[in-house]
Amino acid sequence: MRGGPEDAPYALDIGPERAGWEYASLRVLDLPPGGVHTLVTGESEWIVLPLTGGCTVHTAGDIFELIGRESVFSGAADFAYLPRDATAQISSGAGGRFALAGAKCERQLPARYGPASEVPVELRGSGTCARQVNNFAAADTFPCDRLIAVEVLTPAGNWSSYPPHKHDEAEPGTESVLEEIYYFELEHGGPGYHRVSPSRPGGADVLAEVRGGDAVLVPDGWHGPSIAPPEGALYYLNVMAGPDEERAWLIRDHPDHAWIRDTWPGRPADPRLPLYTAPDPEDPR
Repeated sequence: MRGGPEDAPYALDIGPERAGWEYASLRVLDLPPGGVHTLVTGESEWIVLPLTGGCTVHTAGDIFELIGRESVFSGAADFAYLPRDATAQISSGAGGRFALAGAKCERQLPARYGPASEVPVELRGSGTCARQVNNFAAADTFPCDRLIAVEVLTPAGNWSSYPPHKHDEAEPGTESVLEEIYYFELEHGGPGYHRVSPSRPGGADVLAEVRGGDAVLVPDGWHGPSIAPPEGALYYLNVMAGPDEERAWLIRDHPDHAWIRDTWPGRPADPRLPLYTAPDPEDPR
């Protein structure tokens, strides 16, 4: 899925109505130097995450100065959480691109600032399955009502979101029900590839060639791998939300490929990772 004129004023605007589901949303906002955008949060909670550049977020009595970053490949970013039933003004003196990750929710939590220095950076997998996960709003790292959001950086030539897995059936302690959006950026163009295969008759079945700015929707199904091209790293932002009472990321590996996870301890680490770490805690971001 790629944004078009129908997405204005956003570069990409995916909401529940367009996706044909209930909870998860993603908007990508390009602001020129001096640009200002007003966001009415409505029935959803939102996180403002700089992809490039920085911005200022005003909401009610709060002002959050987001330093942001040069690009998604240069470092972790600070971010702002906005509750439902609020209005926020997003402005950028130098301009930039900003992801607005949202989830329809019930509780109105307080607006907050998330420093880049507190973003947990995880190295997951090994060998050609090694990748970096920035767990800035994972279920166990940052409180939200329903929203779960993480960033994944896959070095050139590696596979991530692998082994294929799913989260489309409620089984407490084993599997969550989560709608999911993958939003892609590529370090040196691309393309990359992403696969979604059916977990049920008539389920999602997608093999997508992806370039920067593209998104893939995962309403259900086994998803993965995400494949980075040989010439540069692949970035994707995962936005997830669902109806379960517990906000949790619980997945079931595809039975034909689950053994791959067991091989990771015996494979070498990828020396290219981490691509970067979170800034020093003394850093003011």
